[in-house]
Amino acid sequence: MKLLLLYTTNEHQTEKIMRRVAEQLGNQAQCDLVQLQPDSQINLADYQGVILGSSIRYGYYSNVMKQFIDNHYKQLNNMMSGFFGVNLVARKAHKNTPETNLYTRKFLSKIQWQPKIKAVFAGALYYPKYNWFDRNMIRFIMWLGKGDTDVHKPFIEYTDWQKVDEFAQQVIKQFNQT
Repeated sequence: MKLLLLYTTNEHQTEKIMRRVAEQLGNQAQCDLVQLQPDSQINLADYQGVILGSSIRYGYYSNVMKQFIDNHYKQLNNMMSGFFGVNLVARKAHKNTPETNLYTRKFLSKIQWQPKIKAVFAGALYYPKYNWFDRNMIRFIMWLGKGDTDVHKPFIEYTDWQKVDEFAQQVIKQFNQT
């Protein structure tokens, strides 16, 4: 079985999550891990399934990912497919599912693709890596959401890796059913 693991990322946390999914799939499937770029040429016919992962930046998922979905939703709907979103709001227990996470719920309601498996994972903060504008905007957003605003911490990871592993197990289960 050949699987495409396609992602967009800002600070590489989505990539890190997708790599974990690939590790969990292990010998269950041959996985191609690909970072989606505006000029990427992807032939979905080469795959039995696809998992898409994307992160939020200022309230929106990647335009590149949205365009890819808009261009390929018919194929995606006719194959085993899954989606996960990554955002800092998902660090809160009552906002960490596709149904309770506003960003993911809105995104999925605006596209014609209906992934069979869906998840939302909390991301990470990389304050020292951000430019001045991003650091201050993200700090303000975190302050509004009662999150961590200490810009001197080098890395704050909120990702629940057990939840990522459970998502990978759902992928395996779905593939075994098809």
